Amino acid sequence: MSLSPEQVRRIAGLARIELADDDVEATRAKLNGIFGLIEQMQAVDTSGVEPMSHPQDLAQRLRDDVATETDRREAFQAVAPQTEGGLYLVPKVIE
Repeated sequence: MSLSPEQVRRIAGLARIELADDDVEATRAKLNGIFGLIEQMQAVDTSGVEPMSHPQDLAQRLRDDVATETDRREAFQAVAPQTEGGLYLVPKVIE
């Protein structure tokens, strides 16, 4: 697939990219290069290749879901201005 300069201008317009006339040819060459790479990739025979979710076969290390921090609730509430029933009491800010 090869783009014409008019198609490049149209794509630039649709993308709302201001493209000077001097830049049309360079942009066209870059886009045509990208399309060339896509055509090469599409030409590769991938029949028999199983789709992968990740290019590397890695397993996540999982650890047991065990609490590692000690419960310091009482220590924190001991320095709080007011607590009641294990909750922090704060002044009412919304009427």
